Amino acid sequence: MTLTDAPDRAATSSLGARALALVKQREVGVLAAFILVVAVTTAKNPNFLFSNDGFRDLLVTPSLLMLIAVGQAMVIITRNVDLSVGSVMGLTAYLVGTVFVDMPWLPWPLVFLIGLAFGGLLGLINGAIVAFAKVPSLVVTLGTLYAFRGINVMWTGSDRINASDMPRDFLDLGTSAIWRIPIITIIALVVLAAAGWYMTTQRGGREFYAMGSDPDAATLYGLNVRRRLITAFVVSGALAGLAGVLYAARYGTVNSQVGSGYELQAVGAAVIGGVAIFGGSGTVFGAAIGAFLLMTINRSLPVLGVQDFWQQAVVGALIIGAIVLDSLAARRQERTLAKERERSHG
Repeated sequence: MTLTDAPDRAATSSLGARALALVKQREVGVLAAFILVVAVTTAKNPNFLFSNDGFRDLLVTPSLLMLIAVGQAMVIITRNVDLSVGSVMGLTAYLVGTVFVDMPWLPWPLVFLIGLAFGGLLGLINGAIVAFAKVPSLVVTLGTLYAFRGINVMWTGSDRINASDMPRDFLDLGTSAIWRIPIITIIALVVLAAAGWYMTTQRGGREFYAMGSDPDAATLYGLNVRRRLITAFVVSGALAGLAGVLYAARYGTVNSQVGSGYELQAVGAAVIGGVAIFGGSGTVFGAAIGAFLLMTINRSLPVLGVQDFWQQAVVGALIIGAIVLDSLAARRQERTLAKERERSHG
């Protein structure tokens, strides 16, 4: 061996260590599971991926959940949860349809922004109650889940908004594509990129993780915990509102049941994607991949001939498994830190 071989071996060792660390990341495992599900289902029925409708549905259907899951991940990272997102989505979707019916002269981009702002306002209500009244977010958002849904049902009644009530340009958002990539998916990916950039590079994003890891320590350190907490809920509400707007554009029909069940699916997507339910760890990218995996499983199991009961059981097992993995990882990390403290004192 020559001296010039040493740098090469060091570089190879470093590259191997990075590759091993990458493989260990939850996001990589979830992405691999998503690819496997798509491959197996496509082998069973090639139209699942290779038909125009199949490819579009593979991208569009999870995109709405991905938007909500990204906001949900930001809330969970702060050691909270937002169970009202499905109701926010439904209420915003009906608001947008109603604005089009009552004020057809408004340009659709303005109505788009109205829906986004309305969702953020509902999120602000959640965040303010949690931050100022010191009520657990689980209790607050469970209450607003029913409150917002009740308002939606009372407002909607037996009526519904139809595609004929909305402008053609707005509905084109739900059907148009650029290079075969649906516009809705492009919007969701732009939101994901912005959220990921904020959470990984900006001080505010890092403070979210500090809050979730140890809220008391974050307060003692001088972080504005209340402001960050409200920000997380506002973003979650705004993204749920955005999902409601895009739902109206995609399906063209809005009734009182829009968004039902999305709250639990969003939590499931975030947890499956590696966001620790105990807060302080995980990424919005993992939550996004978890949303794609969750929705793709729901679409693929009927193609594979799996009965409805087992479809729900599989999703439930994934969520439980993800929580167990997070718990085991947290305990292993605690043991490792304890051993390092013992060695340092020894």
